[in-house]
Amino acid sequence: MENQKCKGMQDLLPEDMLRFRHIQSVFRNCCLKWGYKEVRTPTIEYLHLFTATGTLTPSKLRTVYSFLDWDGWSGERVVLKPDGTIPVARLYIDNLSEHESARLFYVTNIFAFEETGKKKRERWQFGAEFLGASKFAADAEIILLAQDVLHKLGLKNVELRLSHAGLVKALIKELKLSSLEEAKLANCILDGNWQALAEVKTNSLELNSLLANILDLKGKSGNFLQNIKALTQQASPKFKSALDNFTNIAMLLDSLDCNYQIDVRAISGFEYYTGICFQLLCGEEKIGGGGRYDALIPLMGGKNTPACGFALYADAIMELLLMEIRGESEILVKGEKLTTEVVTTCFTLAQSLREAGHIVELGLNGQEEQNYHWVISVSGKKLLVLKDGKQHQERKVTSLAEILSIIGD
Repeated sequence: MENQKCKGMQDLLPEDMLRFRHIQSVFRNCCLKWGYKEVRTPTIEYLHLFTATGTLTPSKLRTVYSFLDWDGWSGERVVLKPDGTIPVARLYIDNLSEHESARLFYVTNIFAFEETGKKKRERWQFGAEFLGASKFAADAEIILLAQDVLHKLGLKNVELRLSHAGLVKALIKELKLSSLEEAKLANCILDGNWQALAEVKTNSLELNSLLANILDLKGKSGNFLQNIKALTQQASPKFKSALDNFTNIAMLLDSLDCNYQIDVRAISGFEYYTGICFQLLCGEEKIGGGGRYDALIPLMGGKNTPACGFALYADAIMELLLMEIRGESEILVKGEKLTTEVVTTCFTLAQSLREAGHIVELGLNGQEEQNYHWVISVSGKKLLVLKDGKQHQERKVTSLAEILSIIGD
């Protein structure tokens, strides 16, 4: 039988891990500086956490890896987690709910079954959640934190698209459909079929106009949302409240010089979102997204806790990362002849350089010197040649102190 990895799963090679760890380091440093604390949740969670919150509808159950976790004569169905936010919400309910608020971040892999096996079934996310955050300023914080990470990664031309799940849900309610028609329409939108909403016609000219204007709404400032208010005279208080919230967030982002594009149709799969939703794109590639989910924790059996958060998609960012990440060792220590005396000197010198804070590799396998900044050739205890791979210079040295004075300690 040919050895091969499972379909859709990932091997991360050394060069992949360099990029992954670089992204993780930038993300982690940003989160810590913004006051967020790191958590980690299990790979396996109970299935009911995801079905109770509407994330896994009956039609989507086939997209998860689920099985029975046997416990004696009984068992409960569990899944390889398909989402990063719900496990963190569960962690908060179980361990941190006595706190009024919690800023948490995580790095995790998630799993989604894809029938062909040609697309990735295992994906990595870098996410942050602001739990207990009720003010619209918290939504702006989450968006700006995500942008801060991407900026420090050096990604260019990142586009932020804003929508509002609460506004869309309130708009559906305005149509006064039957519960069956409403559920069907909501499912179409969740699947990204916005045409189903665009095709709805009512007996109200004002409502038809409002519907058309919301769906066609595209703008780059909060003023575009303020202009919609003139069409909402007969709208419900819930719709007006959602529109006001969307406007307040957009206006705050305007005041903070945050560039964005309002596009109500920019979201899909927003089952548990209740307010602002956003996507981050680089070209046509989705590299992140998030939003507000005030109803999620109560649906999971926790107390009434407003929250918002985001996730960055590590796999997409790794492919787009433009900056060169050098993974070669800084220093190569090699022996001209592999005698016991020379090898002993190589090991001792390499250890001393590591203790001084340098990355050092022993040249035991004929490594290519051009891959290293510095190359130290050892002929005996005191016979050393230091080569500078960048300046293409070499000089004889006789001690560790002399080496450190040249390369910097």
